[in-house]
Amino acid sequence: MQVKIKAFQQLTNTELFQIYKLRTKVFVVEQKCAYQEVDDDDLIAEHLQLINAQNELVGYLRLIPEKQTNQIRIGRVVVNPQFRGQGYGRTIITESLKYLRTIHPEITQVVIQAQAYLVKFYGSFEFQATSDVYLDTGIPHQDMLLKLN
Repeated sequence: MQVKIKAFQQLTNTELFQIYKLRTKVFVVEQKCAYQEVDDDDLIAEHLQLINAQNELVGYLRLIPEKQTNQIRIGRVVVNPQFRGQGYGRTIITESLKYLRTIHPEITQVVIQAQAYLVKFYGSFEFQATSDVYLDTGIPHQDMLLKLN
């Protein structure tokens, strides 16, 4: 499994197509959410791709700098449906946190808007809930925060 982390301007046309195809497949079609899935955060984010030996996009997330210079927001965490249940969600979160700790030591806080059914999963990485459950595009979410050492 290969991990690629690139700024938007570094993504190839094919990589960007694969990312948007997967995100739309899951967040718009599968989850039946009509919203602006492609947004301006893509332009400022770093894009983590998990690629298998067949060059398929297995998982993805984006790292978005927040206005606070010491904070990053993780967003659009997704595992390709055909590869679910194999621990790849854990792999992409682990890789993103390892990347932040080594490449961006100035980052001291990571925030995420977790779908409520994944709160326990993110809690296993020591994320703490910082809000009550709320609806976002009709799906229950909860804000969470991880303080990095």
